[in-house]
Amino acid sequence: MAEERTDVRVENDEAAQQFETMVDGHRGVLTYSESDGKLYLLHTEVADELEGRGVGSALVRAAAEYARGRKIGLVPFCSFARAWLDRHPEYADLVTAT
Repeated sequence: MAEERTDVRVENDEAAQQFETMVDGHRGVLTYSESDGKLYLLHTEVADELEGRGVGSALVRAAAEYARGRKIGLVPFCSFARAWLDRHPEYADLVTAT
């Protein structure tokens, strides 16, 4: 299991509808769609060089915190995001059905 990181800076590019980060010159992205009071988590992609370093986790955590701040639900279509949310019950109240 990847380590939990708190030092990864994640930005929300609302125009592109993605959370993104750069770590050691490599990119990580979580794409989403926001509508009807829900944040649909579509796909997490992390460069091979960053796998297992907690970057994907940081992206999903940023999306969950964004949803919490906006008081909207999360719908994890992305299997990585779904698995991460399953392991973090502190965000269970945000997860909703489609």
